[in-house]
Amino acid sequence: MNNPSLDLEQYILNHIDDEDPILAKLDRDTHANVLYSRMCSGHLQGSILTFISKLVKPNNILELGTFTGYSAICLAKGLNTGGKLHTIEINDELEEFASNYFEQAGLSDTIIQHIGNAEDIVPSLNQTFDLVFMDADKRRYVEHFELVFEKVKPGGVILADNTLWDGKVVEPVAKSDLQTQGILAFNDHVKNDHRLETTILPLRDGITMLRKK
Repeated sequence: MNNPSLDLEQYILNHIDDEDPILAKLDRDTHANVLYSRMCSGHLQGSILTFISKLVKPNNILELGTFTGYSAICLAKGLNTGGKLHTIEINDELEEFASNYFEQAGLSDTIIQHIGNAEDIVPSLNQTFDLVFMDADKRRYVEHFELVFEKVKPGGVILADNTLWDGKVVEPVAKSDLQTQGILAFNDHVKNDHRLETTILPLRDGITMLRKK
């Protein structure tokens, strides 16, 4: 029996722009060689990130959670000429993997990699951002949001990935499930923050879109 959701996703993929060959190669390489490969954004989500970035027309982008670099490349496609993307990854074993694909994509001078804890690195970035993509430790989403908020320009956009968490947000939550608890806390936090306009895209695990008033 066919899976309607998979059939629908394939239909969507057949009717959007083709995947960048470098991104397709990155995706295959990630799934063949990297643990937790499901964390790679992939063609559908990547196309949404590129589209949003091109609408925002950012001069500076901040990403929390590089993983293998797929989302960073997608977001960088919307940068204005001379713009920069700062991406932070805590796992130093992924630095070379991502760097290799940034080079293949011709973005080595555009994407600035930082290795370490976002809560240590973000305060050291002496600039403001037009677009932020949060995709790091779900247990710390509220803290990460507050960390980046003051660095976002008025009218700037914050995207937070995985905010529907495979549907776990509407299921009973175990006391030991700190990641789901973190996402629930974040979703409540931004819903009640008068400084924001908020919506959620029900794409993959959900992307919350926030606009700073």
